[in-house]
Amino acid sequence: MLEIERLDVSIGSVGILRGVDMVVGERQFVGLIGRNGAGKTTLMRAIMGILPAKAGTMRYDGKSMDRMATHLRARAGMGYMPEDRRLIPTLTVEENVLVPAWAASRTDVEARLKRVYQMIPEVETFRARKALQLSGGQQKLVALARALMSGTRLLLLDEPFEGVAPVLARRLAEVISALKSEGLSIILTESDLSHSKEMLDRVYVIDRGVVAAG
Repeated sequence: MLEIERLDVSIGSVGILRGVDMVVGERQFVGLIGRNGAGKTTLMRAIMGILPAKAGTMRYDGKSMDRMATHLRARAGMGYMPEDRRLIPTLTVEENVLVPAWAASRTDVEARLKRVYQMIPEVETFRARKALQLSGGQQKLVALARALMSGTRLLLLDEPFEGVAPVLARRLAEVISALKSEGLSIILTESDLSHSKEMLDRVYVIDRGVVAAG
């Protein structure tokens, strides 16, 4: 599904990723493991088209992503859950969840929202609340629901368990593990394998912007 070859990414004049190779297959759960500052978030943002590649290639379903805008990647079934959630605090939970569907001009918004609520029923219970009224763990669930609105084929989850209370971390792990039955491919980043080890099919390790098979 996703093939990355010799990818270099810089932020300003600083090189962050160097020669990254990665393959994610259909229905495959892939872990990207590394300490803070290793380049995990930079790679996720590059895959979503938020950061440009300096060199190398990325292919999605065999087609080049070099000139594919972020909203077109979302329209093609890619969803992104950033580490810091990036919810809009003054919008309701449901409005936050719907943002990627609006941006991608989806035509099946109601059906997709219903399915997302089935996958994460907790989010539906506080759908009318403002995002700023939620706890950090609840915001993570909302961010995951938002990613699922567009992520019907490939889901990018950046540190989903970071800063979450143990009870909610276990619930997040349950939801993410259950996504395999949805036919999704997932890239999940963590600083270690404490939450995701049992659900991963393949592990890559990243250190100082260099990725190797784990």
